[in-house]
Amino acid sequence: MSEHRQPGPADRSPTVADVLALPVLATGDPRVVTGAEHLDRPVRWVHVTELTDPASFLKGGELLLTTGMPLPDDPAGVRRYVDELAAVGAAALVIELVRRYHRPPDALVRACRAHGLPLVTLARDVNFLEVTQVVHTLIVGHQADAIHRTQRVHEAFTALTLRGAGPEEVLRAAAEMSGRTVVLENLVHLALLCAPSGTSVRAALTDWERRSRTTPATDRAGLSGPEGWLAAPVEYQGERWGRVVMLPAAFRGRSLGPEDVTVLERTAMALTIARLTHPTPWERTAHRDALRDLVEQRHRSPADARARVAALGLPVEHARFIAVLADLPSEQDSGAAETRLSEELTATGARALVGLLSPTRLGVLLALRPSRPWREAVERLSRTALDAAPGATVSAGAPAEDLADVTRSFREAARVAEATEPGRALPSGRSFHERGDIGLRRLLYALGDDPRVQEYAERRLGPLLDHDARHGTDLVATLRGYLDAAGNKTVAARSAGLSRETVYQRLRTIERLLGRDLESGEQRTELHVALHAVDALRAHPVTRPGPATDEFSPRPGS
Repeated sequence: MSEHRQPGPADRSPTVADVLALPVLATGDPRVVTGAEHLDRPVRWVHVTELTDPASFLKGGELLLTTGMPLPDDPAGVRRYVDELAAVGAAALVIELVRRYHRPPDALVRACRAHGLPLVTLARDVNFLEVTQVVHTLIVGHQADAIHRTQRVHEAFTALTLRGAGPEEVLRAAAEMSGRTVVLENLVHLALLCAPSGTSVRAALTDWERRSRTTPATDRAGLSGPEGWLAAPVEYQGERWGRVVMLPAAFRGRSLGPEDVTVLERTAMALTIARLTHPTPWERTAHRDALRDLVEQRHRSPADARARVAALGLPVEHARFIAVLADLPSEQDSGAAETRLSEELTATGARALVGLLSPTRLGVLLALRPSRPWREAVERLSRTALDAAPGATVSAGAPAEDLADVTRSFREAARVAEATEPGRALPSGRSFHERGDIGLRRLLYALGDDPRVQEYAERRLGPLLDHDARHGTDLVATLRGYLDAAGNKTVAARSAGLSRETVYQRLRTIERLLGRDLESGEQRTELHVALHAVDALRAHPVTRPGPATDEFSPRPGS
């Protein structure tokens, strides 16, 4: 092992234990007499001293090397000597047992033990000058490395700020630089964003509000609370918006230190700038991210999802969940509708996540007591959405009894929305669509992009549609009336205002053009489905080829 190799991790100063492990000291056969529990103290400098009052020249953090020659003879003097070293914050006292002493004086041992000051004895001669050179090289090297690392931190956050990074990117960068989990919370102790590192979201956020409330706020970056969180306020011109927290990770083998403080301070500064330059409130961003993670199942585990949602204030126990989608008429309505809906739900005490899933699709996850009628709650929500964005289409999925089943509820709501034509009439007293509303026509409308549906309709009815187009006839209307009358020619003639003979003649023409037997119940059913498919395709918006969209994004024109 090289004597100039830095002992311990490269991201901290050498400790007393590190210095004692150096070959230049190990040759003296060091033995820890007292203060073994404090060998993790950082060593700021090394002093060789033969003074009777060395404390007057110290600033704290020094490791003292002495032959023992200056120690007072009387116990009171020894106590005073150690009291002064402890008061100034000396890291450790190393005494060589070669010249004056061959065992440490009892008074020295008692005094060091009383203060928890590490007392180390050396059984053999050690070159003190060489010790100072080696340790000082390590310390200066560490300080230079620390300066370089701090500079890299500043440069990284400056780059984030210049490119307009949002709060999520800022937190991820902080977690990567520090190797710690970083959390952004608001003033009411809801965890808005979490960037985990070396732990799960569940471990970081479980019981968040209670833990946060036991961690007092600080005016600047510093350690706080029973868990030893490193916290910093996020504020601008005296207005505090929340705080950013770096969680300790004792298993990593190092405590939170000055470089972590630097990272957290720059994180808080970058978040302040992001808040000023990004108009979307953090709460909205948090809800959007949480909803998208749920509907796309991006959580690493159901436990992580539960912890994340609970940290945002949503109950996850003894609740059932309803997914609601509001497809807005235009992108211009989205921000106002999102804000209005969120404010209304908050004002009524509803527990929900509200956020945009796409530029014109608003997602809501309602958490209700199991005994509460869910349609009543969705109806109230739907009317609020329609007030905020007239012309919107609101769709609901079936209730989910557990958070893990929420994706299914959102998928159902998306399929209901896909099967809903713009302006589709609703049952009396209801302003939203649900799964039970989907009939044959709505199913065919949802499948309108499928070439197989288009090919089926054209194969069954194409010759008739072509004939009407070429000759100006309306045989399709006659066929529709006949099929709607369940094959009753008399009813069909009366409904169309035609004679029975005229209807008979037209039906024979239709059979000839289509090659079908209209007396066959099965063939009538096939033609009836084809007519519904044509109607649905005509109502369906024309979509141009382009990038694929996921099922939670509204189809164009809806």
